[in-house]
Amino acid sequence: MSKPATINPRIVEALYCEALVLSDEVRCAFTLSGRLERMAIDGDSGRIALSSEGLRTTTRMMHAIAWLLNHRAFFLGEISDLQLRRHGRLSPAMRQSDPAHAALLEPATAQLVEATRRFYERLLRLDQSWRLTSPAATGAIARLRERVEGRVAV
Repeated sequence: MSKPATINPRIVEALYCEALVLSDEVRCAFTLSGRLERMAIDGDSGRIALSSEGLRTTTRMMHAIAWLLNHRAFFLGEISDLQLRRHGRLSPAMRQSDPAHAALLEPATAQLVEATRRFYERLLRLDQSWRLTSPAATGAIARLRERVEGRVAV
């Protein structure tokens, strides 16, 4: 069995660059100005599919970038390990997409939605392995106990 990868600044920077590129592609793909008229799908169901998947995909990428920015801030010493653990969590619900809506999208757009979903899955796996391998943050009660024991020992 292989050892899980640890998160380091180089991995976070590479993923951050990839996330920015994907996010820009998502923005271009889901820009609605004049697009609905050119789409070869039926009226309201097509608009709903495009809007719904656009919102899901955009939100997925925003969560991914926020997670990566939290890790960048941690590596730069701007936030503590405790703050990262508290606020740097990914939601597994963001990886889902609606297959019925994706089927109504143009093939290139559907492939982009799938690419963002796979990217988010990678971040989820990395986050889960990091949480398993990193020491758990000390709780307030444990810190208080250590301080009391330190004073009693002196």
